[in-house]
Amino acid sequence: MCNSQRSPISFAILTILLALSMACTRHPSDDKMAKDIQDKAAEDPDTKESPIKVEAKAGKVTLTGKVRTPEAREKLEQIAHDEPGNVGVDDQTTVDPDAIASGMSEAPPPAPKPKPQPIVVPAGTTLTVTTSQALSSKNSQAGQTFLATLAQPISVAGRPALPRGATVSGTVVSAKAKGKIKGEGELSLALTSISIEHHTYDIQTSVMSSTVKGKGKRTAATTGGGAAGGALIGGIAGGGKGAGIGALIGAGAGFIGGAATGNKQVEIPAESALSFTLSESLTLPPPAE
Repeated sequence: MCNSQRSPISFAILTILLALSMACTRHPSDDKMAKDIQDKAAEDPDTKESPIKVEAKAGKVTLTGKVRTPEAREKLEQIAHDEPGNVGVDDQTTVDPDAIASGMSEAPPPAPKPKPQPIVVPAGTTLTVTTSQALSSKNSQAGQTFLATLAQPISVAGRPALPRGATVSGTVVSAKAKGKIKGEGELSLALTSISIEHHTYDIQTSVMSSTVKGKGKRTAATTGGGAAGGALIGGIAGGGKGAGIGALIGAGAGFIGGAATGNKQVEIPAESALSFTLSESLTLPPPAE
């Protein structure tokens, strides 16, 4: 009789123990399921950059957090559904719009623009300048520096190169007054540099040489590079500022416009227009954009 009373009690105890055992084994299984899904999501190239959280309870998987793209969200659901032992998936993730915008901004950068090329003013280019001071065979000295401004702008292949008004420096190559060489007056000039936007560039030009041998007789010649060279085109020998504008340039020689003075001196008043020819090319940096 005692045995018959103990049997129901024993059965109830065994049932409780079995339920507890099943409960104990279920929780590690849920934890393992969640960890497996989390690990697979971290390894998959479509979902590895999406910060999500995975939880499992009684076999049901819950996904929370933000994903980078709708495609990543679908892939994450698929990983959870494929996990053995799951009984359902509750996807509470949202797509992060900032992540989408960031992904769009990561498009390949546009191809770089071609680098601007230097501007080369070729040899043979004529530079017409206006003198800032008077020069003469009597008062000027060899080696003396004189200043002028560029009277006409220079362009190369349609690109501005030398602006009008740029400061130009020159040198008196030689100056011989009356009486030193059989009463002749001689004056030779050349340009040496040009300044553009606070930068100064050395230049080489043909030499303009003018000699007055006697009243009414004058000659002019140029040297340097064999090109048609300097022509003095205004305001010579008392002709006045800007007088006689115009020049006749022949092959290898320039001709004076104006008159010789009776004292056989070569006079170039201030604001006279002179033309020189580049004997070597001038390379300028590309313009700033």
